[in-house]
Amino acid sequence: MDSRSNVPIDLTMTTRILFGAYAPVHFLCFRPVYELLRKDPDVEIWLTGGFRSKDKAAGTESYDLNGFYDPYGVDMDRVRPYEELPDVHFDVVLSTHSSTIFFPKSYGKSVQMFHGVSFKNFSVRDKVLNYDFACVVGGYHAGRFASEGIIGGGATRFFMTGFAKLDALVTGPDIRTPLLKGLGLNPALPTILYAPTGGKYNSLDEMGEELIEAVRDGGEWNLLIKPHDHPKKAIDWMKRLGPLEGPRVKLVRDFDIVTYLAAADLLLTDASSVSMEYSLRDRPMVFVDVPKLLTNVQERGGALDLDTFGRRVGSIARGPEDVAAVIASALQSPTREGELRRRAAAEMFHTPGHAAENVAGVIRLAAGLATELPAGVEELSPSGSAS
Repeated sequence: MDSRSNVPIDLTMTTRILFGAYAPVHFLCFRPVYELLRKDPDVEIWLTGGFRSKDKAAGTESYDLNGFYDPYGVDMDRVRPYEELPDVHFDVVLSTHSSTIFFPKSYGKSVQMFHGVSFKNFSVRDKVLNYDFACVVGGYHAGRFASEGIIGGGATRFFMTGFAKLDALVTGPDIRTPLLKGLGLNPALPTILYAPTGGKYNSLDEMGEELIEAVRDGGEWNLLIKPHDHPKKAIDWMKRLGPLEGPRVKLVRDFDIVTYLAAADLLLTDASSVSMEYSLRDRPMVFVDVPKLLTNVQERGGALDLDTFGRRVGSIARGPEDVAAVIASALQSPTREGELRRRAAAEMFHTPGHAAENVAGVIRLAAGLATELPAGVEELSPSGSAS
């Protein structure tokens, strides 16, 4: 669908908010907050961005809005290409990625919401100081920012709010059986969700088909495959993996992984932030070893942390040669790493189930619509603790 609209932007509105994204996960992390804010008649939320394409030869990037926001039930009259917004003032600009590419020429305050927290810690960078407010997802995240000297390193105010994307993971209904039946899978079988990261040297790029075939043939279980929505390599994995689908193997074509995390009995990943998200389910995880990826993270300056939680919340498989055996062992002993998983969930995610209202409260504060924050929000001191 062409996302351009002929509806004029109302320049008399008191509060105008702009959100920009270049990957579906960016909006999915904002969507629960969007659903709360859109109910306010005094607020207009505008959306921009689009699927990102890079021309390496020319050194340029472009953003295609066609179809980008279509799946999410947004008000399409308020979706505009960024190029159409140069003369419009926004009271608040929101982002869940670190770039400021969609900052308008004129705005009041900016709010960073992040789009995940992982043991790679790529979000722990001083780029966040380009924003006026930062919504930190939990105590672990706060501690990392504090230890790097980023909290207090500029004028940015840091608030611990939780991670809105995951509210549904802890408050939503049990959808496992209907979801699996809807996919044509047998809900009586254990269900494995394979969700690799998108970084260079990820397990799908390095050993994709071989790994998937090893899992498929290694036991009586269902396998859901969720490729990353914006991987470094531009590979059409849906097309490439299509021939592997069968009675017990299905590709996840939905961008929103939360529903599938809720339905899975075991998560198979490599170094994705989804492993931390899945800790809220307290179910077994298996990490495919990707040593080149981990080395690359360190070389790129990521604050790699394999000691606090990292892959310790699950088991590690070397690759196709042992992945089925490691999965079988994890399913047979689902509570083995349970204590550490529960600790990880508690430290990673503040007030799970209530994060959207917390983040919305910070946005209202930024917009001048509120003078107090919700009770669940904690402003952080340079030490990373509540001030």
